[in-house]
Amino acid sequence: MNEYEKKLKEYMQKHSIRGEYMAFRESCHSAEEAAITAKADIEDFIKNICLAGANGEIIVALVKAMDRASTTKIGKLLNIERPRTATPDEILQKTGYPVGGVPSFGYPAMFLIDYKVMEKEKVYTSGGTPNSLIRIPTKELQRANRGEVANIRK
Repeated sequence: MNEYEKKLKEYMQKHSIRGEYMAFRESCHSAEEAAITAKADIEDFIKNICLAGANGEIIVALVKAMDRASTTKIGKLLNIERPRTATPDEILQKTGYPVGGVPSFGYPAMFLIDYKVMEKEKVYTSGGTPNSLIRIPTKELQRANRGEVANIRK
């Protein structure tokens, strides 16, 4: 177990987050790879898009794996300038996790969850590394990150 997996598992335990942690030898970096590796339907996967606001704050947009986040809608929703995609260095510095493994909770950020995500009973999300996943009920996911549900996809 690497430092990122350990950190996320400890966070889940400390905060009583009910989710199934799964580590694999195969890559889960892309939604397609993750679905094959987990032997699950790609419709059950979400991705975490890390954005940077004008003041350097991190905004994490959770959308279904095959959807894209709309920075225009997010900017209007938050009444801020349109955020930009965060750089890999910013993502690691602000979330504590590398690109390709950033989980949907466990670090200070503003979390926005597209309402289509909440239509699913359970979803798969990144588990801290490109080789790990968490299967979690969507209501538990929202509790874990205190995310705002809105229409944020393109």
